[in-house]
Amino acid sequence: MTTATLIVQGGKAPAPDALTHIAALSHASSVRPISATSFHLPRADKTPESVAAIAQYAQEAHLDVFWRDDTKLRLQNFRAFISDMDSTLITIECIDELADYHGVKAEVAAITERAMQGELNFAQSLTARVALLRGLPVSAVTAVMRERMRLSPGAEKLIAGMRAAGLYTVLVSGGFTPFAEHLQNWLGFDEAHSNTLEIVDGHLTGRVLGTIMDAQAKARQLVITTRKLHCARRQIIALGDGANDIPMLRTSGLGVAWRAKPALRTVADATLDFAPLDGVLNFFA
Repeated sequence: MTTATLIVQGGKAPAPDALTHIAALSHASSVRPISATSFHLPRADKTPESVAAIAQYAQEAHLDVFWRDDTKLRLQNFRAFISDMDSTLITIECIDELADYHGVKAEVAAITERAMQGELNFAQSLTARVALLRGLPVSAVTAVMRERMRLSPGAEKLIAGMRAAGLYTVLVSGGFTPFAEHLQNWLGFDEAHSNTLEIVDGHLTGRVLGTIMDAQAKARQLVITTRKLHCARRQIIALGDGANDIPMLRTSGLGVAWRAKPALRTVADATLDFAPLDGVLNFFA
Protein backbone atom coordinates (compact mmCIF):
# COMPACT_ATOMS: atom_id res chain seq x y z
CA MET A 1 0.00 0.00 0.00
CA THR A 2 1.23 3.51 -0.79
CA THR A 3 0.35 6.87 0.67
CA ALA A 4 -0.23 10.13 -1.17
CA THR A 5 -1.48 13.64 -0.57
CA LEU A 6 -5.13 13.85 -1.56
CA ILE A 7 -6.33 17.22 -2.87
CA VAL A 8 -10.08 17.74 -2.50
CA GLN A 9 -11.81 20.79 -3.94
CA GLY A 10 -15.09 22.03 -5.38
CA GLY A 11 -16.95 25.00 -6.76
CA LYS A 12 -18.03 25.91 -3.24
CA ALA A 13 -17.03 24.98 0.29
CA PRO A 14 -17.69 21.26 0.83
CA ALA A 15 -19.90 20.12 3.67
CA PRO A 16 -17.83 19.21 6.76
CA ASP A 17 -19.24 15.70 6.76
CA ALA A 18 -18.05 15.23 3.16
CA LEU A 19 -14.44 15.94 4.12
CA THR A 20 -14.79 13.76 7.19
CA HIS A 21 -16.09 10.89 5.08
CA ILE A 22 -13.29 11.18 2.51
CA ALA A 23 -10.73 11.37 5.30
CA ALA A 24 -12.17 8.18 6.79
CA LEU A 25 -12.13 6.39 3.43
CA SER A 26 -8.50 7.34 2.86
CA HIS A 27 -7.26 7.13 6.48
CA ALA A 28 -5.65 10.53 5.92
CA SER A 29 -3.67 11.92 8.83
CA SER A 30 -5.49 15.28 8.80
CA VAL A 31 -7.53 17.74 6.76
CA ARG A 32 -5.77 21.02 6.04
CA PRO A 33 -7.36 23.95 4.18
CA ILE A 34 -5.73 25.40 1.09
CA SER A 35 -8.61 27.84 0.63
CA ALA A 36 -12.29 27.97 1.54
CA THR A 37 -13.07 25.48 -1.23
CA SER A 38 -9.94 23.31 -1.38
CA PHE A 39 -8.17 21.01 1.08
CA HIS A 40 -5.06 18.87 1.64
CA LEU A 41 -5.44 15.38 3.08
CA PRO A 42 -1.84 14.28 3.78
CA ARG A 43 -0.65 10.69 4.04
CA ALA A 44 -3.81 9.21 2.58
CA ASP A 45 -3.82 5.46 1.93
CA LYS A 46 -3.93 4.94 -1.83
CA THR A 47 -5.32 1.54 -2.74
CA PRO A 48 -7.51 0.48 -5.67
CA GLU A 49 -10.40 0.22 -3.22
CA SER A 50 -9.92 3.66 -1.67
CA VAL A 51 -9.38 5.33 -5.06
CA ALA A 52 -12.59 3.83 -6.44
CA ALA A 53 -14.66 4.57 -3.34
CA ILE A 54 -13.46 8.16 -3.04
CA ALA A 55 -13.97 8.82 -6.75
CA GLN A 56 -17.57 7.65 -6.55
CA TYR A 57 -18.33 9.58 -3.38
CA ALA A 58 -16.64 12.75 -4.66
CA GLN A 59 -18.80 12.77 -7.79
CA GLU A 60 -21.92 12.44 -5.66
CA ALA A 61 -20.71 15.26 -3.41
CA HIS A 62 -19.72 17.47 -6.38
CA LEU A 63 -16.05 17.45 -5.45
CA ASP A 64 -12.86 16.94 -7.44
CA VAL A 65 -10.04 14.81 -6.08
CA PHE A 66 -6.41 14.56 -7.13
CA TRP A 67 -3.93 12.04 -5.73
CA ARG A 68 -0.53 13.72 -5.52
CA ASP A 69 1.84 10.78 -5.44
CA ASP A 70 5.05 12.79 -5.69
CA THR A 71 5.75 14.66 -2.46
CA LYS A 72 8.26 16.79 -4.38
CA LEU A 73 5.75 17.86 -7.05
CA ARG A 74 6.19 21.61 -7.49
CA LEU A 75 4.79 23.95 -10.10
CA GLN A 76 8.25 25.46 -10.51
CA ASN A 77 9.53 22.06 -11.70
CA PHE A 78 7.46 22.50 -14.87
CA ARG A 79 8.57 24.70 -17.75
CA ALA A 80 5.44 25.26 -19.81
CA PHE A 81 1.66 25.20 -19.78
CA ILE A 82 -0.24 24.39 -22.98
CA SER A 83 -4.00 24.66 -23.29
CA ASP A 84 -6.97 24.23 -25.55
CA MET A 85 -9.34 27.21 -25.97
CA ASP A 86 -12.99 26.43 -26.88
CA SER A 87 -15.03 24.94 -24.02
CA THR A 88 -11.86 25.01 -21.92
CA LEU A 89 -10.53 28.50 -21.25
CA ILE A 90 -13.67 30.00 -22.77
CA THR A 91 -17.23 28.79 -22.30
CA ILE A 92 -18.25 28.55 -25.97
CA GLU A 93 -17.39 26.67 -29.15
CA CYS A 94 -16.70 29.65 -31.41
CA ILE A 95 -17.66 27.84 -34.60
CA ASP A 96 -21.08 27.01 -33.15
CA GLU A 97 -21.67 30.69 -32.34
CA LEU A 98 -20.59 31.76 -35.84
CA ALA A 99 -22.99 29.18 -37.22
CA ASP A 100 -25.77 30.68 -35.12
CA TYR A 101 -25.23 34.02 -36.86
CA HIS A 102 -25.47 32.20 -40.19
CA GLY A 103 -28.57 30.16 -39.34
CA VAL A 104 -26.81 26.77 -39.42
CA LYS A 105 -26.02 26.25 -35.72
CA ALA A 106 -27.87 22.96 -35.35
CA GLU A 107 -26.07 21.40 -38.30
CA VAL A 108 -22.64 22.61 -37.17
CA ALA A 109 -23.18 21.79 -33.48
CA ALA A 110 -24.09 18.20 -34.36
CA ILE A 111 -20.80 17.77 -36.24
CA THR A 112 -18.88 19.53 -33.41
CA GLU A 113 -20.24 17.19 -30.76
CA ARG A 114 -19.45 14.07 -32.76
CA ALA A 115 -15.89 15.33 -33.27
CA MET A 116 -15.43 16.12 -29.57
CA GLN A 117 -16.66 12.65 -28.66
CA GLY A 118 -14.06 11.17 -30.99
CA GLU A 119 -16.57 9.80 -33.49
CA LEU A 120 -15.26 11.88 -36.42
CA ASN A 121 -11.82 12.81 -37.73
CA PHE A 122 -11.28 16.39 -36.57
CA ALA A 123 -9.79 17.74 -39.79
CA GLN A 124 -12.61 16.33 -41.89
CA SER A 125 -15.25 17.54 -39.46
CA LEU A 126 -13.73 21.05 -39.31
CA THR A 127 -13.66 21.26 -43.09
CA ALA A 128 -17.32 20.23 -43.22
CA ARG A 129 -18.35 22.72 -40.55
CA VAL A 130 -16.44 25.65 -42.01
CA ALA A 131 -18.00 24.94 -45.42
CA LEU A 132 -21.38 25.66 -43.84
CA LEU A 133 -20.15 29.17 -42.94
CA ARG A 134 -19.63 30.21 -46.55
CA GLY A 135 -20.88 33.74 -47.12
CA LEU A 136 -20.89 34.77 -43.46
CA PRO A 137 -19.73 38.40 -43.10
CA VAL A 138 -16.51 38.82 -41.14
CA SER A 139 -18.35 41.27 -38.88
CA ALA A 140 -19.97 38.21 -37.28
CA VAL A 141 -16.57 37.16 -35.94
CA THR A 142 -16.21 40.49 -34.16
CA ALA A 143 -19.76 40.24 -32.86
CA VAL A 144 -19.17 36.79 -31.36
CA MET A 145 -16.00 37.98 -29.62
CA ARG A 146 -17.77 41.02 -28.21
CA GLU A 147 -21.11 39.49 -27.27
CA ARG A 148 -20.53 35.80 -26.53
CA MET A 149 -16.89 35.07 -25.75
CA ARG A 150 -16.61 34.58 -21.99
CA LEU A 151 -13.85 33.12 -19.82
CA SER A 152 -14.44 29.89 -17.95
CA PRO A 153 -14.38 30.28 -14.15
CA GLY A 154 -10.84 30.61 -12.84
CA ALA A 155 -9.18 31.08 -16.24
CA GLU A 156 -7.54 34.41 -15.41
CA LYS A 157 -6.22 33.18 -12.07
CA LEU A 158 -4.93 29.99 -13.68
CA ILE A 159 -2.87 31.71 -16.36
CA ALA A 160 -1.68 34.40 -13.95
CA GLY A 161 -0.51 31.66 -11.59
CA MET A 162 1.31 29.82 -14.36
CA ARG A 163 3.05 32.97 -15.49
CA ALA A 164 3.94 33.97 -11.92
CA ALA A 165 5.62 30.57 -11.49
CA GLY A 166 7.72 31.25 -14.59
CA LEU A 167 5.99 28.82 -16.96
CA TYR A 168 5.92 29.52 -20.69
CA THR A 169 2.27 29.59 -21.81
CA VAL A 170 1.01 28.28 -25.16
CA LEU A 171 -2.54 28.37 -26.51
CA VAL A 172 -3.38 25.68 -29.08
CA SER A 173 -6.84 25.73 -30.57
CA GLY A 174 -8.83 23.87 -33.17
CA GLY A 175 -10.76 27.13 -33.39
CA PHE A 176 -9.86 30.27 -35.28
CA THR A 177 -7.12 32.88 -35.25
CA PRO A 178 -9.15 36.02 -34.37
CA PHE A 179 -10.47 34.35 -31.21
CA ALA A 180 -7.12 32.80 -30.26
CA GLU A 181 -5.25 36.07 -30.73
CA HIS A 182 -7.89 37.91 -28.70
CA LEU A 183 -7.56 35.38 -25.87
CA GLN A 184 -3.78 35.50 -26.09
CA ASN A 185 -3.86 39.26 -25.52
CA TRP A 186 -6.58 38.97 -22.87
CA LEU A 187 -4.76 36.43 -20.69
CA GLY A 188 -1.15 37.08 -21.66
CA PHE A 189 -0.21 33.83 -23.40
CA ASP A 190 3.29 33.74 -24.85
CA GLU A 191 2.10 32.00 -28.03
CA ALA A 192 -1.17 31.14 -29.76
CA HIS A 193 -1.74 28.64 -32.57
CA SER A 194 -5.06 28.01 -34.33
CA ASN A 195 -6.79 27.76 -37.71
CA THR A 196 -7.03 30.55 -40.29
CA LEU A 197 -10.34 31.21 -42.00
CA GLU A 198 -10.15 32.36 -45.62
CA ILE A 199 -11.85 35.72 -46.09
CA VAL A 200 -12.59 37.33 -49.45
CA ASP A 201 -14.42 40.65 -49.88
CA GLY A 202 -15.34 40.73 -46.19
CA HIS A 203 -16.99 37.30 -46.15
CA LEU A 204 -15.92 33.80 -45.16
CA THR A 205 -15.34 31.55 -48.17
CA GLY A 206 -16.04 28.35 -46.28
CA ARG A 207 -12.39 27.24 -46.43
CA VAL A 208 -9.53 26.94 -43.93
CA LEU A 209 -6.07 28.09 -44.98
CA GLY A 210 -2.91 26.14 -44.24
CA THR A 211 -2.42 23.16 -41.95
CA ILE A 212 -5.37 22.35 -39.72
CA MET A 213 -4.70 22.46 -35.98
CA ASP A 214 -6.02 19.00 -35.21
CA ALA A 215 -5.17 16.57 -32.40
CA GLN A 216 -1.79 15.58 -33.81
CA ALA A 217 -0.87 19.19 -34.57
CA LYS A 218 -1.56 20.11 -30.94
CA ALA A 219 0.72 17.32 -29.74
CA ARG A 220 3.40 18.42 -32.23
CA GLN A 221 3.19 21.95 -30.86
CA LEU A 222 3.86 20.58 -27.40
CA VAL A 223 6.99 18.81 -28.68
CA ILE A 224 8.08 22.00 -30.47
CA THR A 225 7.71 23.83 -27.15
CA THR A 226 9.97 21.32 -25.37
CA ARG A 227 12.63 21.85 -28.02
CA LYS A 228 12.35 25.62 -27.79
CA LEU A 229 12.69 25.53 -24.01
CA HIS A 230 15.23 22.65 -23.97
CA CYS A 231 13.07 20.73 -21.52
CA ALA A 232 11.47 17.30 -21.23
CA ARG A 233 7.85 16.43 -22.00
CA ARG A 234 7.33 15.58 -18.34
CA GLN A 235 7.87 19.29 -17.64
CA ILE A 236 4.78 20.31 -19.60
CA ILE A 237 1.26 20.71 -18.16
CA ALA A 238 -1.54 20.29 -20.72
CA LEU A 239 -5.22 21.23 -20.36
CA GLY A 240 -8.17 20.31 -22.57
CA ASP A 241 -11.74 19.09 -22.71
CA GLY A 242 -12.29 16.86 -25.76
CA ALA A 243 -11.04 13.97 -27.85
CA ASN A 244 -9.03 16.43 -29.94
CA ASP A 245 -6.80 16.96 -26.88
CA ILE A 246 -5.98 13.29 -26.22
CA PRO A 247 -2.53 13.14 -27.93
CA MET A 248 -1.53 16.44 -26.30
CA LEU A 249 -2.42 15.24 -22.81
CA ARG A 250 -0.75 11.88 -23.40
CA THR A 251 2.43 13.65 -24.51
CA SER A 252 2.53 15.94 -21.46
CA GLY A 253 3.91 15.38 -17.99
CA LEU A 254 0.60 16.29 -16.36
CA GLY A 255 -2.60 16.15 -18.38
CA VAL A 256 -5.67 17.88 -16.94
CA ALA A 257 -9.20 17.33 -18.25
CA TRP A 258 -11.65 20.21 -17.72
CA ARG A 259 -15.39 19.36 -17.72
CA ALA A 260 -14.22 16.71 -20.12
CA LYS A 261 -15.74 14.32 -22.62
CA PRO A 262 -15.47 10.62 -21.67
CA ALA A 263 -12.77 9.90 -24.27
CA LEU A 264 -10.39 12.43 -22.70
CA ARG A 265 -11.13 11.51 -19.10
CA THR A 266 -9.68 8.04 -19.61
CA VAL A 267 -6.20 9.42 -20.46
CA ALA A 268 -6.04 12.43 -18.12
CA ASP A 269 -3.89 12.48 -14.99
CA ALA A 270 -6.40 14.77 -13.29
CA THR A 271 -9.95 15.96 -13.90
CA LEU A 272 -11.80 19.08 -12.82
CA ASP A 273 -15.57 18.77 -12.98
CA PHE A 274 -16.62 21.16 -10.22
CA ALA A 275 -13.71 23.38 -9.13
CA PRO A 276 -12.77 26.44 -11.22
CA LEU A 277 -9.82 26.27 -13.60
CA ASP A 278 -7.40 27.72 -11.07
CA GLY A 279 -7.98 24.49 -9.15
CA VAL A 280 -5.05 23.21 -11.21
CA LEU A 281 -2.80 25.40 -9.07
CA ASN A 282 -4.01 23.60 -5.95
CA PHE A 283 -2.40 20.39 -7.20
CA PHE A 284 0.91 22.00 -6.20
CA ALA A 285 -0.18 23.79 -3.03
